[in-house]
This record gives sequence, structure tokens and C-alpha cells, in this order.
Amino acid sequence: MDQVKSENKKIGILGGTFDPSHIGHLKISKVAKKKFNLDQVVWAVTKKNPFKNKSSKNLKNRIKFANKLSIKNKFIKIKCFEDHVKSNRTIDLIKYLKKKNKKSDLYFIMGADNLVNFHKWKKYQNIVKLCKILVFDRSGYKAKALKSLSFRKYNKKNIEFIKFNKVNISSSQLRKI
Repeated sequence: MDQVKSENKKIGILGGTFDPSHIGHLKISKVAKKKFNLDQVVWAVTKKNPFKNKSSKNLKNRIKFANKLSIKNKFIKIKCFEDHVKSNRTIDLIKYLKKKNKKSDLYFIMGADNLVNFHKWKKYQNIVKLCKILVFDRSGYKAKALKSLSFRKYNKKNIEFIKFNKVNISSSQLRKI
């Protein structure tokens, strides 16, 4: 997929290193699609997360594995945008996708662990203004996420906490195996 572009669509964006992608990514993508009637969910694979150390696998292999994992789910598109966006920051990705999809609604999908420190993300207030934030619970993070600065400030406006049957797995757990 060279470009994510559509008119009058609902586009979910799940960003991350996907090191590795797993059933949890798939599950929250499916739940978001169903609950918010999304036309597609883009897995925006980053070369490097600004808050983490280097990925254990190279970008090409992470994208290849994500494509393999999501192959039966045609609504999921896998892409690294950093060469187009010239940044690995979420705000820059959202602005880029908003420009390419002027008449579409964007939904940024994240885990509750990311909401805890969302206020530390570059221009997080602008991310909240440009798209709806869908937060999926992760084991051990719900209480912290609900008390987070971002959730208290934007709850009910543009951040929604999604209840679903959690998959108790993470990329960091998988890397240890």
C-alpha cells in the first residue's frame, strides 16, 4: 500500500513499533472497527519509538510480520509513514493523514499504558483536537490511565476508554520468549 487516502471515511490509526505485532493489536483493531464503524485501521509502524530503545527487529521484518498476521483482515493496512512525514512523532503523522484525508474522521487507537504518559507526547493537545482518541485497557494500567492528566482534562470530549475482553499479551513479553 503506497498511500492511505480516502474521502468521507472513518480511519483508525494504531501506531507503534510492532516489535512484534501480535493478537492484541489484531483484537483492538477489530473491536475499534466494529464499535466505531471504521472503514479501515492503519497500523502505522514506526522505525523507532521516541520513548523506547532501539527495536529488536528491523523495520522491514516488523512490517512483513504485521502483514502476515493481519492477512485475513483486509481492513487493516500496514505502513511506515516516516519517509513521507519526515518525523516519528504522532502529531506529525496525524497532520499528514488529515491533509491526505480532508473529509475523513481519524481515530487514534492506543493502549491505556500510553495514556498514562500521553501528556508528555509532542503537542498532545493538538492530537486530541485533530482526532478522537480510543483507549484500550491493558492489564495493570486502567486505574493509572483513568487518573492521568490527559484523561482528566479531555475525558468525554475526545478521549474514550473502550471496554473489551482484553488479550493479556504485549510485545515486550513476546521479545522475552
